[in-house]
Amino acid sequence: MIIIAITGASGVTYGIRLLEVLKELNIETSLVISDAAKTVIKYETNRDIDSIISLADNYYDFHDLTSSINSGSFKFDSLAIVPCSMKTLSSIAHGYGANTITRVADVALKERRRCVIVPRETPLRSAHLENMLKLSQEGAIILPAMPGFYSDNKTIEDQVNFVVGKILDSLNIENNLFKRWE
Repeated sequence: MIIIAITGASGVTYGIRLLEVLKELNIETSLVISDAAKTVIKYETNRDIDSIISLADNYYDFHDLTSSINSGSFKFDSLAIVPCSMKTLSSIAHGYGANTITRVADVALKERRRCVIVPRETPLRSAHLENMLKLSQEGAIILPAMPGFYSDNKTIEDQVNFVVGKILDSLNIENNLFKRWE
């Protein structure tokens, strides 16, 4: 099972597309959406929250620290935080598990489970880079939302699929969402 967390950074479409692809592949998912992400979803998409929640097999409330996913004894394969705000990234890097997303990230890292973090901010300041380095040193995969143009991306959908394909690669899930370098 893969846990998908969507935070309040721009680029919520990456998280939504990841959920769509995982559903198409019949891979079990659990979802957490931050309050800020719900606001960004309204600005950046024409999707309602319930339609996004329906893409996942399970949904966990952002504020429920008693959620089963917040325990090291809960079994899951991977966590992908897509997109990841700098606030969430900083909280994870400093062990501040104040909500379901930062707590499940803490669990993923301490239990040595695959943790893919897709930061979405530009430009980056030194504190952002230091936090990414810290998480990388703890085993997280830092995968910035940076489309590659060698795969002949012509549309925004192509660019989104490129990043989602790279996330799937990091989760060891076969996909053909983008043209690979030859």
